[in-house]
Amino acid sequence: MDSQHRPSPDSEQQKTSRKHRRGISGIGWAVIGAVFFGSLLAIGILPRLSQKSELQAAVKEASTVPSVNVIVPRRATGATKLELPGSVVAQNQTTIYARSTGYLRRWYADIGDRVQAGQLLAEIDSPDTDQQVLQAKAEVVQAQANVSQTRANLAKSISDLKQARANLLIARQSWQRWQVLVKEGAVPQQDADTKYATYQANLASVEAAQNTVNSDSANIKAAQANAYASQANFQRNTVLQSYKKVTAPFAGVITARNVNTGVLISAGNGNTSSSTSNTNTSNSSLYTIAAYDNLKVNVSVPQSLSQSLQTGQTAQITVKELPQRVFTGKVVRTSNAIDPTTRTLLTQLEVHNSDATLRPGMYANVRFAINRANPPFVVPDSALVVNAGGTQVATVTKDHTVHYQKVAVGRDYGTEIEITSGLTGNESLIATPTVDETEGLRVQPVAKTK
Repeated sequence: MDSQHRPSPDSEQQKTSRKHRRGISGIGWAVIGAVFFGSLLAIGILPRLSQKSELQAAVKEASTVPSVNVIVPRRATGATKLELPGSVVAQNQTTIYARSTGYLRRWYADIGDRVQAGQLLAEIDSPDTDQQVLQAKAEVVQAQANVSQTRANLAKSISDLKQARANLLIARQSWQRWQVLVKEGAVPQQDADTKYATYQANLASVEAAQNTVNSDSANIKAAQANAYASQANFQRNTVLQSYKKVTAPFAGVITARNVNTGVLISAGNGNTSSSTSNTNTSNSSLYTIAAYDNLKVNVSVPQSLSQSLQTGQTAQITVKELPQRVFTGKVVRTSNAIDPTTRTLLTQLEVHNSDATLRPGMYANVRFAINRANPPFVVPDSALVVNAGGTQVATVTKDHTVHYQKVAVGRDYGTEIEITSGLTGNESLIATPTVDETEGLRVQPVAKTK
C-alpha cells in the first residue's frame, strides 16, 4: 500500500514545472497591467500637471501685477438745468444833483416814497440866480432898444441917401443944360463951371450918405447879435432859476435822501446834510431814485455754456425770501465778451415787477433750461488727478498700461464732474487713481460694479 500511495518522481517534476510556468505568466500579466495603468495615469496626470504649472505661473504673475477698478465715462444728457446766482438791479437808477446854488427851502420826498416823473422833490432858495435873471432880462430890454435905435438911424440914413441922390440928379441935369448954353454962347463958361462944381458936391454927398447907410446896416447887425446873446443869457438864467425846483426825472422809488432844510447847496457839488445825521457832510447828490416796474438780473454764465444761451430765452428766477414766488425773466442782452478773469459771460435778464415785490440788490437764483447739441462726458470726481501737469485722468490702454490723459472740466455736480474735452468715450478710466499708478505701469483692469 505504501508503494501505491507514494507519488512518482515524474509527477513531482511536472507539478513543479507547472507551478513555475504559472508564476512566470502571473508576473507578465502584472507587468502588462502596470504598464497599462501607468499609461492611463500619464495620460490623465500630465495635462493636469501642465495646467497646474500654468495656473501657478499665472497666479505668480497676477500676484506681481496690481489690479485696478476701471470705469467708462458716460455721456451727459442733452437737456440740462443750469442754476446760477444772480444779482437784481434796477432797470433805471440815478442820483439827482443840484443845478442851482442856494439854500434848501424845503424837501417833499423821503426814502421809500414812490414818485412820478416830474414830481417836485425839493425847492432851493437861490437869490443870486434870481438877480442874474433880472439882470439878464434888463440886458435883453437894453439890447432890443439898441436894435430899435439902430434901425431908426438906418432909416434916416436911407432917407438922406435918397435925398442926396435926388439932389445929384438935379445938379447933373443943370450942369448938362449949362454946357449946351455955353456952346451956344448964351451963358458964360464960369456959370457952367459953377454948375459942374455943384454936381460934384452932390456926388460926394451921395457917396457919404451911402457910407452912412452901410455903417448903420453893420450897426444893426451887431445890435441884433447882441440882442440874441442877451436873450440867450436870459434864457440860460431862466433855466438855472427853474433848477431851484428839483423834480423826479422818471417814475420810481426814492432810495436815498441826502438833504435837509436850510442846508447850503452848491450846483453840481455842494455841502449837504445826511438824513440820518445832524452834521453837514460833503455830498454832491440830493436824491437817489430807482425804477422798480422793470428790473434786471445780472448773471455770469460759464464759458462752456455761453453758446447755449440765446437772446429771448426765458429763465425761472427765485429768491430765498420769497419761497412761494417764481418770477420769469427773459434774456435781453449779453456783454458779448468773456471775462478773462472769471471766464464767464455777463448775461442780463429783464423781469417785470409791477407789484414791486423784488428789490434792487437782492440775491437771486436763476435757472435756465438748456438743450446741448453735444453734451460733455461725466466722470466721478475721484477719477480726476490734479498736479503740476494740470487736470488729468488715469486711463488703462489696450496693453494694460497706465496712461495719464489731460482733460478740461466743466460743471461740478458734487460727486461727478463734466469733462468738456480730452475724452472720446471709449477710454477705461481708473476709478480712484493713486500715486502708485505711475505712467506706463502694467496693471490688471477690473470693471467696477455699481
